[in-house]
Amino acid sequence: MDLSHRRMMRLLQRNGFTVFVFKVLFIVYMVHADRSDTRFLLTANTTGVGEQRHSEEYCAMFDICGTRSDGKVLNCPFGSPSVKPDELLSSKIQSLCPTITGNVCCTETQFETLRAQVQQAVPFLVGCPACLRNFLNLFCELSCSPNQSQFINVTFVSKVGNNLTVDGIDFYITDTFGEELFESCKDVKFGTMNTRAIDFVGAGAENFREWYAFIGRKAGPDVPGSPYSINFLPAAPETSGMRPMNVSTYSCGDTSLGCSCGDCPSSPICSNSAPSPHQKRSCSVRIGSLKAKCIEVAVAVLYAILVSVFLGWGFFHRKRERSPASRTNSLINVTNDRVNSKKDENTPMQMLEDVPQTANGVQLSIVQGYMSKFFRRYGAWVARNPILALFLSLAIVLMLCIGLIHFKVETKPEKLWVGPGSRAAEDKQFFDSHLAPFYRIEQLIIATIPASVHGKAPSIVTESNIKLLFDIQKKVDAIRANYFGTTVSLTDICMKPLGKDCATQSVLQYFKMDPANYDSFGALEHVKYCFQHYTSADLCLSAFKAPLDPNTALGGFSANNYLEASAFIVTYPVDNAIDKEGNNTKRALAWEKAFIQLAKEELLPMVQSKNLTLAFSSESSIEDELKRESTADVITILISYLVMFAYISLTLGDTPRFSSYYISSKVLLALSGVMLVMLSVLGSVGFFSAIGVKSTLIIMEVIPFLVLAVGVDNMCILVHAVKRQQVELPIEGRISNALVEVGPSITLASLSEVLAFAVGSYIPMPACRVFSMFAALAILLDFLLQITAFVALIAFDFRRAEDRRIDCLPCIKISGSNDDPEIGSHQQKPGLLARYMKEIHAPILSLWGVKLVVVSVFVGFALASIALCPRIEPGLEQQIVLPKDSYLQGYFNDVSKYLRIGPPLYFVVKNYNYSSESKQTNQLCSISQCDSDSLLNEIARASLGPESSYIAKPAASWLDDFLVWISPEAFGCCRKFTNASYCPPDDQPPCCSSNDSSCGLSTVCKDCTTCFRHSDLQNDRPSTTQFKEKLPWFLNALPSADCAKGGNGAYTNSVELKGYEDGIIQASAFRTYHTPLNKQSDYVNSMRAARDFSSRMSDSLKIDIFPYAVYYMFFEQYLNIWKTALIDLAIAIGAVFVVCLVITSSLWTSAIILLVLAMIIVDIMGVMAILNIQLNAVSVVNLVMSVGIAVEFCVHIMHAFLVTSGDRNQRMEEALTTMGASVFSGITLTKLVGVIVLCFSRSEVFVVYYFKMYLSLVLLGFLHGLVLLPVLLSMFGPPSRRVLVKKREDQPSTSSQF
Repeated sequence: MDLSHRRMMRLLQRNGFTVFVFKVLFIVYMVHADRSDTRFLLTANTTGVGEQRHSEEYCAMFDICGTRSDGKVLNCPFGSPSVKPDELLSSKIQSLCPTITGNVCCTETQFETLRAQVQQAVPFLVGCPACLRNFLNLFCELSCSPNQSQFINVTFVSKVGNNLTVDGIDFYITDTFGEELFESCKDVKFGTMNTRAIDFVGAGAENFREWYAFIGRKAGPDVPGSPYSINFLPAAPETSGMRPMNVSTYSCGDTSLGCSCGDCPSSPICSNSAPSPHQKRSCSVRIGSLKAKCIEVAVAVLYAILVSVFLGWGFFHRKRERSPASRTNSLINVTNDRVNSKKDENTPMQMLEDVPQTANGVQLSIVQGYMSKFFRRYGAWVARNPILALFLSLAIVLMLCIGLIHFKVETKPEKLWVGPGSRAAEDKQFFDSHLAPFYRIEQLIIATIPASVHGKAPSIVTESNIKLLFDIQKKVDAIRANYFGTTVSLTDICMKPLGKDCATQSVLQYFKMDPANYDSFGALEHVKYCFQHYTSADLCLSAFKAPLDPNTALGGFSANNYLEASAFIVTYPVDNAIDKEGNNTKRALAWEKAFIQLAKEELLPMVQSKNLTLAFSSESSIEDELKRESTADVITILISYLVMFAYISLTLGDTPRFSSYYISSKVLLALSGVMLVMLSVLGSVGFFSAIGVKSTLIIMEVIPFLVLAVGVDNMCILVHAVKRQQVELPIEGRISNALVEVGPSITLASLSEVLAFAVGSYIPMPACRVFSMFAALAILLDFLLQITAFVALIAFDFRRAEDRRIDCLPCIKISGSNDDPEIGSHQQKPGLLARYMKEIHAPILSLWGVKLVVVSVFVGFALASIALCPRIEPGLEQQIVLPKDSYLQGYFNDVSKYLRIGPPLYFVVKNYNYSSESKQTNQLCSISQCDSDSLLNEIARASLGPESSYIAKPAASWLDDFLVWISPEAFGCCRKFTNASYCPPDDQPPCCSSNDSSCGLSTVCKDCTTCFRHSDLQNDRPSTTQFKEKLPWFLNALPSADCAKGGNGAYTNSVELKGYEDGIIQASAFRTYHTPLNKQSDYVNSMRAARDFSSRMSDSLKIDIFPYAVYYMFFEQYLNIWKTALIDLAIAIGAVFVVCLVITSSLWTSAIILLVLAMIIVDIMGVMAILNIQLNAVSVVNLVMSVGIAVEFCVHIMHAFLVTSGDRNQRMEEALTTMGASVFSGITLTKLVGVIVLCFSRSEVFVVYYFKMYLSLVLLGFLHGLVLLPVLLSMFGPPSRRVLVKKREDQPSTSSQF
């Protein structure tokens, strides 16, 4: 079962993303004022400042007028002429600000501060050179432009110490620059977090004005940001002599500074190469206001044509039959038939060896002739030697049961629902062994309750609920599971990206998971602030140093209205291991068991007391609940068996009479038959256990019921056949005659069922394949036991009754006469059902108008079912396979209701050749100079059409981030000491220790230089040696404010370094997300879309690429489930057709059975569509099984029709009179009484896939077998095989009379 389908809804990101996110301190003078500062409005009369001058080559702010205690410098608010820098400073300025030449308005200290601050933003934007250049130009002009005073006006100053510093400015800048700046940067990706860079450097701004507002907002003490306000204005006062700044901007589509298609979808080269979205369009026809599918219209037209032709033929044929010549011939045939019928009215059903030499018998086919000889002689032998037959048959089965000592049950979902040759299983094995297994997930969902049924749920984001969440977290942290004497806590097993703090996804991360921070951080207001600034505010960073996306911790809200959220989602990622039997896995299992127990016993009452709901799950929950489900319906199954046993006892016995029922009843025989069924099941399980095939829970629950339902039919037919024999015959003769009478049809039905299940063993899903194998052998053994042991038991029981011994106490003999025909002869008088068949049912079906209506209705329903079949969706809902009272029922409902992000999706690249001679680097990456149709660009493009691609975001790319990390522009990232060893960013040890009051001023790293200059790279790409040397540096580099592109944590498990020295990376992964998947069809379609995309990219790039998500392994079966179902059904029906053809040697007969079987199966599929029963391996097995079971409704009527005399109508009536009651009571009702009990099952899978489907099979089989088939036989049936046959005295007869 697609039970894997469950990790698929997890929002947690695959790796712990350890990106420090700081609001970029864009300008050199963005420092905080001391608390004792005094703020002044700057006017012309302000003391010490003087009147401001606005002209070319004049500065508005120049030099440093103060230093904070933390080392940050503060600008002077004084105007002065621009100055000419020395040659070294000029070259430094032009390297960062190429538009500024000549004089400048910044000192060397101001420039170095500017450089240090903008380097925090560079790693986010360097992948798109046009955006980065526009961004740098904004702050270069603000800080160092020689014409600074023309667009900068200092409006407020503050006093720090004895000096005045800038506290507020007006920045005049054109809207054109702002719009083009924003347009060039709005789509630039920050791959590490699968999001836009603007979310980090612009707080998610949607336009340039919002971005300006973010940049210009004055930050409070100890909060990153601007220490004074910047008021961005589009136009300066006319009298001021100022003019807005409007330096040249670059479009992201500019070829000289071109960005990748992923960063600039609007680029002409990208729009030209964008593939047309592939969307499936279903054919439909509109008739007025009614819209119908093409197949429905086509079927309706076809039905109208067929019915018209059929009715026309029917009336013409009827008119022809009523002609005088036709009536004369018919009268002659009827007279002859009646003579023959009257002659044989009292003839025994089977002539023994002493019957007359000439008789009205049946000419059998060769196969049937041999079968008749065999059954006659075999039946007589069993009746004469019942003890020996019983002993031999039971001995063989009991020997098979010895294999039960090796009995084992398979409960692991991946072993049950995934075939060994599965592509998804191979992909999972490759991913787990080369990269890392997907983490285990433990989850809590706490939600509010709506005031009314259709009302809106209140917000979960309240102070009391957050405090409740802290209380819950305290209890979770306190869990101490016992594993072989050692305690296991969450911190022992959780995933820790940086090796210290758990990567728990919870809104409590905004308080560093510490309740002591709740009030000091600002309580509820801090949460609301972090919802909007989680990517930019340092205080909103999680305890594991990554931003927490509210979409992963909240649910039940629309768009970005986080305050409307009605659910908290708390996710605990736990490290996983490849070895499922290792200590790490078992320690996790022990903790998960304690976690679920805590949730049930303590957390649930705690949450409910606050009028909230709680849903919870662990990684092992599904497997544990499936085990519990195996015992959930034991009572239901037992009741089903008891009901069937009671019915068998009733139907096998004679018509109840108080005076003799204790003798004529068949309770002991029925009980013995049920025991034989159980032995056949045990023998099947024993045999397969002996050869090492593990059983499944479905086998233990379903197969006994299935075999009992199938076996009961044959028991009833055998007993009823014996009862029909003449009393004058000895018991050996009656049993011999009965076996000849019904043996061929029982054999045909049983072989068909065995073959149908044998076909099911080719289904790739292990659980269903094993089920089919066990069922096929069990039915075969049951058939063999019925014609051996049960026949022997029949002989015993009939002798018991004739000897007037009590049914359940055969040792007690009742004195009396055997004159009572009910006891002595066992010749059953026609019962109510038999009289109904003869006097009502058959005559009604003989009416010509009824025949036309019956055929028209059944054909109509079959065609309607064909039209409905496309509505059957593949899949298996997780809730169905679990007990109705499982805590996971509510959990899956809440997951579908509240989760906002789909499961992680990885595009895995095999054997990536990173050598400089290879083109694969540019075929994969998505930054500047990468191919426009590269893998990552195509993923980004596919994410623009999530409706068809099911890809929600561009992929997080370790390759892009690595290329940016080594880029000379990202001067704070890839650095080296003078000895060529790795030098970390200035805000990391040893450049900056936790005790340093100011980072970046340490002398330890003052001589560090960037790893490469532009001249060292080839078209901004590293050589093979450079790539090989720096990749481990990147993967070990910690992200921080000075360089957010470090790969440690984010990409630790995304690249396999084993053997990479040869220029080939064997495995690497690029992570993105599917869109939210709420239905089974979403999972199937998303997998199909991902595989189609990967296949297309592999063919285009000539690189081996495959998609991987944890749920693929469980949903792969549904990609071709229709193909599998149709092939298996075709083989099963074909096998039945071949068996019928071999046994009957009649193509005509076999074709009619084939037609009726096909109609039954099609109608069952139509009912599946109506009842919304999904197509999966379970339903496919049921459909295949239906082929075998449906045969029973047909072959007995067909066989009786073949061996009776008269015209088609008479033979049809005789067949219904002879076998109709047996088919109804012995086949239909026996199955019906057992099936109905299943509707009370606690497991939904029993109700849906066994009660509903079996009930449909029984009802449809009954209608087709006792209504449609007789009508078809009366109209188009094969000729009778009853002929005059002669028999020599010295040769036994091989004729059979039915």
